[in-house]
Amino acid sequence: MRYGRYTLADIPKTVHGGQAWKTGGIEDFSHNLNPFGPPECLPEIIATAIDDIGHYPDDNCTELKASLSRSFSLKEENIAIGAGSSEIIRNFPNAFIERGEKAIINRPSFAEYSQQCRVAGINVEYNELSEEEDFRINSSRMSAELKKRVKALYICNPNNPTGRIEPRRKILEIVKECRDEGVLVFLDETLLELVPDHEKVSCMKFVNDYDNLVVAGSLTKSFAIPGIRIGYGTASPHLIEEMDKVRMTWNVGQIEQNVARILMTEHMEYVRKAADMMAKGSKKMHSELEKTGFPVGNVADSFFYFCSLKSIGMKGSEFQQLMLKNKIMVRDCASFGERFEYFVRFSVKDEKRNDLFVDSVESVLRSVR
Repeated sequence: MRYGRYTLADIPKTVHGGQAWKTGGIEDFSHNLNPFGPPECLPEIIATAIDDIGHYPDDNCTELKASLSRSFSLKEENIAIGAGSSEIIRNFPNAFIERGEKAIINRPSFAEYSQQCRVAGINVEYNELSEEEDFRINSSRMSAELKKRVKALYICNPNNPTGRIEPRRKILEIVKECRDEGVLVFLDETLLELVPDHEKVSCMKFVNDYDNLVVAGSLTKSFAIPGIRIGYGTASPHLIEEMDKVRMTWNVGQIEQNVARILMTEHMEYVRKAADMMAKGSKKMHSELEKTGFPVGNVADSFFYFCSLKSIGMKGSEFQQLMLKNKIMVRDCASFGERFEYFVRFSVKDEKRNDLFVDSVESVLRSVR
């Protein structure tokens, strides 16, 4: 006898980048982390929580919420804390979308949105992003989708894996239209802090103006600490209250709370420095890749690239294996859907590693010509 919900039978496990650490000796361009790595002061920050781990952590994350409320100019009631933004992603459909209702997710986009919707028994429809439109949201097509009895819309900005950033005005226009249609919006800004002047794009501070908006963020990418699970969501107090009902008790440990509070209040310059470096490095990296004949496409809006290798007749999986011979890992994007089997994603790092990446690409192209 097979035990388990029949609705889960055909749900595959999600695939993510950032797996090169398992092999050792590989430079990992498949993840979207701060290239500086974790801050050097991290062990000292972790040590500040040692005296408190003999008791249960603060279930309300009071001090952390107070710090974030000052950073975002919001009230503590506007903030939810999660074990990574992944928990915020999981809690959203469980709090707001009934089984059998419909959510719209752009494709390609972060796989956890559809995964958690399907686990919750929610019907997923995809808004297909077009390569001809540079994988940007077509507002007219989106408007038509929103009129089909939709309960929620997911937007990732910058979008993962495409790296494209939609301007704040466009995002808020979509949020307003969704509000008029009675549609909730989950806006994932997890990758945005690693973009210069991200404050001009972020919609975090507008959650009290739109009672249908939830905005998610995380420390994972900004501070390169995926092994410490800490994320947050901002929304109107009512939405936060509803999400809190499905949150696991003591979901964030005291070490994570201390790390998040101190990093967010005292070390954001570390993130800004990385964002500026990658923005400058991206232009050079793009230019050098074009010279090799690699189909790099347009300059990235963010700090990672999503490229089709169809023009050189190479699938992403093949390119990934060839780059691994040079001890470099890229993301094969076939897991985002069959039409993306020729796509790869790779990040921008510091100048030395970017040059190493370009040299490796040139070597791969020479070997197949």
